[in-house]
Amino acid sequence: MDMLTCDGEPPPPLDEIRAWGKSFDKLMKSAAGRRVFRDFLRCEYSEENILFWLACEELKKESNPDLIEEKARFIYEDYISILSPREVSLDSRVRELVNRNMVDPTPRTFDEAQLQIYTLMHRDSYPRFVNSPLFRQIAQLDSSGSNGSQSGSQAATPGGGGPGGGPGSGPLGGAAGGAVGGVGA
Repeated sequence: MDMLTCDGEPPPPLDEIRAWGKSFDKLMKSAAGRRVFRDFLRCEYSEENILFWLACEELKKESNPDLIEEKARFIYEDYISILSPREVSLDSRVRELVNRNMVDPTPRTFDEAQLQIYTLMHRDSYPRFVNSPLFRQIAQLDSSGSNGSQSGSQAATPGGGGPGGGPGSGPLGGAAGGAVGGVGA
C-alpha cells in the first residue's frame, strides 16, 4: 500500500502494523503509522491535530533563534489563532500559557498545547481509528476469517524494519516525552 511506504522505505511488517492497534505511542513513533493516522484524521475533518503535533516536533529540532521565532509564529497563526481555519481545540489555561510563551518563543513554546492535542487524539480519535475499516484492512484483521500469524512471513513486505525514529521519537520528544505514556483511559 502506498500509504505504508515512506521515503522509499519498505512498508512495516504486519506485526508492527498490528502493534499500532494496541499502542498509540507506537503508532505515533512510526512514520508510516503517522501517515495512515493522518489519512484517517483527514476523513474525520481533524487533520489539524496531527499537523499541529508534527509542526511542534519540527520546532523542537530548530536551534537558530530567528527560525525558531519564524516557525513559532507560523504554528501560532496556523493552529492557535482564533482566526485560523485550522485552529486546534485548546482549553483557556493552555491557550493563555501559549500566548505568554509567544512573547519570547523557544523550541518548547507549545509543549503544553502539544500534550493536550496528543491526549485528545489518544482519547478521542485513536479508538475510532483502531476500529476503522482503514486500520482493519492494513492490519489484515478481516482477511479470510484469520488474523494470520505474528511471524515475519506474514509481513506486508519481508524484512521490513522496526519503527522509525525521526519526528515522533517520543510523544513530545525530549524529557517531556515520558509524561504522555502514563496518560490513559
